[in-house]
Amino acid sequence: MAGQRDEILALEGWERQNSLDEPRLSDVVSMYEEIGFEVRLESFDPENEPGCTACMTASAERYKTIYTRRKTD
Repeated sequence: MAGQRDEILALEGWERQNSLDEPRLSDVVSMYEEIGFEVRLESFDPENEPGCTACMTASAERYKTIYTRRKTD
């Protein structure tokens, strides 16, 4: 299901960036917005993450996955 979510978002122009928690999450979201991107946050899904996610899975509710796309005017 998570892979399907990425496919749907990609069709809408969203590009998956990474999964973070606070305080870094807010910093990265602000940076993307400052350089002109729309930002979308989705719930963290450990099954959709590359590499080891054992530490993140233990507190998955803290993490969000960042998606970006260029703003359309």
